[in-house]
Amino acid sequence: MIRHHLNDALLMAYSAGQLPEAFNLAVAAHVSLCDECRARLESFDAVGGVLLDDCSGVSLSENSFAATMARIKAGDPQPRSPRQAVPRGVFPAPLRDYVGGDLDAVRWRSVGGGVRQAILATDRDATARLLYIPGGVAVPDHGHRGTELTLVLQGAFRDEVDRFGRGDIEIATEELDHTPVAEEGDPCVCLAVTDAPLRFNSFVPRILQPFLRI
Repeated sequence: MIRHHLNDALLMAYSAGQLPEAFNLAVAAHVSLCDECRARLESFDAVGGVLLDDCSGVSLSENSFAATMARIKAGDPQPRSPRQAVPRGVFPAPLRDYVGGDLDAVRWRSVGGGVRQAILATDRDATARLLYIPGGVAVPDHGHRGTELTLVLQGAFRDEVDRFGRGDIEIATEELDHTPVAEEGDPCVCLAVTDAPLRFNSFVPRILQPFLRI
């Protein structure tokens, strides 16, 4: 049961193509797991379609229609192999396609205390990372200089706001200081995206921050 959802502002920005690549990935991954947010996104897409209908047309070259029909008629000369069913795993489809596999395809890097991370290649407007946090382990107390989206993919964590399980997404802004703690049991695996560095409240994480690119 997903209890924590994306807000309308993020869904509308995603629909309009106005989010950084890292945020697009987090939204797409959550929407693929969440029926409620997927339905809301479809409604925003429909509104965007109506707006496009009201836009003035763009002139095309005289032979554009004939060229398009010729390409359709020619078809694909290469036979296509049937699609293989994708096995279910920890990662939703958008993230699995992005990583090139599931959890076992991730190249983790230790950041101490049993916590591991893997920074994903995205544009420079925001950062995306996968986090692996053993059960019972806490992330250092921190605040935010911008927005952080944290999507739970496996396990769960708790902080000053609530409990977040698989499919839940936490939207943290500059007003929130928190100490996420992974629940006992399965390691908590999350996709976290940020548009600004975190603001750690203790000395050691602040020293390590430039090296860990958090």
